[in-house]
Amino acid sequence: MHFEVLVEDLSGKKALDILIPKIIGDQHTFRVIEYRGIGHIHKNLKSSTDASKRILLDQLPKLLRGYGKTFASYPENYPAAVIVVCDLDDKCLKVFRQELFRVLNACNPRPVTRFCIAIEEGEAWLLGDIPAIKTAYPNARDNILNGYTNDAICGTWELLADAISQGGANGLKNKGLQVVGTEKSIWAANIAPHMNVEANSSPSFCYFRQKIQELMGYSGVGT
Repeated sequence: MHFEVLVEDLSGKKALDILIPKIIGDQHTFRVIEYRGIGHIHKNLKSSTDASKRILLDQLPKLLRGYGKTFASYPENYPAAVIVVCDLDDKCLKVFRQELFRVLNACNPRPVTRFCIAIEEGEAWLLGDIPAIKTAYPNARDNILNGYTNDAICGTWELLADAISQGGANGLKNKGLQVVGTEKSIWAANIAPHMNVEANSSPSFCYFRQKIQELMGYSGVGT
């Protein structure tokens, strides 16, 4: 099977380029495509006219329609699926998923699609594997890491920054958003190689892993 994985930023791509092969092995193929932010779904389900801005949700209606047409031509013995990965941030999970499925249900034909939402942010998936963080950052602050509740709405990237970065989250914020984004990508690249995908404690990461495994046929195709 082939997986097209859409993520909202470079740090997500850095992590998933490393983690997905640990899930799918060598018999399947994948491509992770990063965008430059999450944006929002327009009420009329029309994509932004400025595709060059590469904002994920703005472009999602157009992207899924395109994948639906493309996948329809794939041979039956080599199916494909879209995995949309994005952060929940401060949105209501139920409402957000309804919006995403509204986009998918408007497609004809509909591509096989799974929506996997990191709660609260992508760094929650890194924090789901504390041993991996400690391997990548031996001086990480145990009092901060041990006080974390998986998938808590707590300012996830800030908590990870406070645990592993000199100056913590406030120090990074003072340097600007571009520096924050760069640091997130570095964390993902450093931590992901040490992660055990079968022992991650983040429920939203486990959901992501489960959906991929189901699509590969381990447990039947999920929803």
